[in-house]
Amino acid sequence: MSDSCEGLGGSDGAVVVDMKNFRYFSIDPVTHIATIGAGTPLQDVTRQLHDAGGRAMAHGTCPSIGIGGHATIGGQGPTSRMWGMALDHILEAEVVLANSTTILASATKNPDVLFAIKGAGASFGIVTEFKVRTEPAPGSAVQYSYTFNLGEARSNADLFKEWQSLISDPTLSRKFASVFTVSHNSIVVSGTYFGTKAEFDAFQLENRFPSSNRSSAVEFTNWKGLVAHWGEEVFLQLITDVPTWFYSKSLSFSPQALIPTSGIDALFQYLTNQTSGTPTWFVIFNLVGGAINDVHTNATAYAHRNSLYWMQSYAVTVGRVSQTTIDFLNGINNLIAASLPGTNFGAYPGYIDPRLSDSQLAYWGSNLPQLRQIKATIDPTDVFHNPQSVVPA
Repeated sequence: MSDSCEGLGGSDGAVVVDMKNFRYFSIDPVTHIATIGAGTPLQDVTRQLHDAGGRAMAHGTCPSIGIGGHATIGGQGPTSRMWGMALDHILEAEVVLANSTTILASATKNPDVLFAIKGAGASFGIVTEFKVRTEPAPGSAVQYSYTFNLGEARSNADLFKEWQSLISDPTLSRKFASVFTVSHNSIVVSGTYFGTKAEFDAFQLENRFPSSNRSSAVEFTNWKGLVAHWGEEVFLQLITDVPTWFYSKSLSFSPQALIPTSGIDALFQYLTNQTSGTPTWFVIFNLVGGAINDVHTNATAYAHRNSLYWMQSYAVTVGRVSQTTIDFLNGINNLIAASLPGTNFGAYPGYIDPRLSDSQLAYWGSNLPQLRQIKATIDPTDVFHNPQSVVPA
């Protein structure tokens, strides 16, 4: 997984700037640094980088989302354990500020603005262009999947315990990406291994999940084909280009604060018995860590550098989301929080949660005071505002 296909959000009376026409691309053939317009959708980023010498960068799996919003909140994806997030690729950005001036933000020019847009961009300006580092696209990768019918709460909980044990191994290869997805009728353990089929087989992953009623492990040698496959997930198809009512929440888990056995048991009992108000819901546990953890917490606005995995829950509805559905997702978070008292979970900036208390602190953690100071300097009247944005100090 990876980042969602975010909605517009905001409030009545606000102006939303659509960047869809800022679509252009070039790449330096020597440095392999790419220049990308902020309105370029991720599917075009993949294609253009690949066609320019087999290059790639980390990003999420939703093909229609624009890189501008994506890379300024985080931008997690299957390659993030190897390469970091999309925002970690940003070397320079062209930014329109609240006073209508256009500046370049880099390590040497306006570094405070670069810090801010790498994780909290919407609060500080309009990014029109990025210069990003790129990587050689992997030559081989294996897409794997193990599907289970949703059984008794105990057996479902045991599956998650096995997955959490697997991904919390500190020696786990950074080539290994994994997602644990629960829906109303199934559990799917899926992901990508960036290597050959022989290397993947050496993991003997099927021995960890022998009870699956459907499994597959397909080797891809075409990078564009693999990325296109990521975008075919059912839940992405439900929330992509067609406007849809949905509610989402998130929680971050570090190696020091994994869900205890009692919490896992209670969670899957809840998911088995609780009324959701909609048949279309997902609870997605997404492995991160790796290269994301290599970057210091205060190097960018994005603060969740100690995360091992994220829980991201969705409920999609026809028409306005009911209170029953809102309570269902809130109950998931509350139940897990009760099993880890005193834990500061944080929330992912790309999962807008209008009912989140103290949202700025949840999104940006210990970086919030610095962000508020930068906001006071470059946007003191809070021109770039949404209900959960950074406010001036």
